[in-house]
Amino acid sequence: MALLLRTLARRSAGLSRPHYAVLCRHTAPMGTTAEDEMNKFWAKNDKLNRPMSPHITVYNWSVPMLMSITHRGTGVGLSGAISACALAALVLPGSFPHYLDLIHSLSVGPALIGLAKFGLAFPVSYHTFNGVRHLFWDMGKGFKIPHVYGSGYIVITLSVLASLALTCL
Repeated sequence: MALLLRTLARRSAGLSRPHYAVLCRHTAPMGTTAEDEMNKFWAKNDKLNRPMSPHITVYNWSVPMLMSITHRGTGVGLSGAISACALAALVLPGSFPHYLDLIHSLSVGPALIGLAKFGLAFPVSYHTFNGVRHLFWDMGKGFKIPHVYGSGYIVITLSVLASLALTCL
């Protein structure tokens, strides 16, 4: 019923077929294509020796910039690692103790085990502490430049200390 009413309403209002010929009658043909315009643009930039924008060499690297990149990287890495572990738990045969025994049988030294523990603990602690920092920013606190740098150094220090503490467990 609704389809019938819609069809009748469109026909009575003249909306059954769009009349594109009315729109295209007064248009002029384009002189160049998008590819020609793009080639002109890049040729002009090459001739004027301009860098691609934005270019990494233009920016002065700062602690907040590096922390933002690291926060995003740890977030992507952690979500990828959790997804890979979940997929492995579903697909691989055996259970967790089987794979733990397999790792113990590799007989790696304590230095390598400590480094692996730190490598697992640092992204978690850094992403957690920097996430708390972002929660303070969400409340509107700590936006002044000295506070941004200070909270950044606090996050780095706490992340390293927490990672070392978790490595020693």
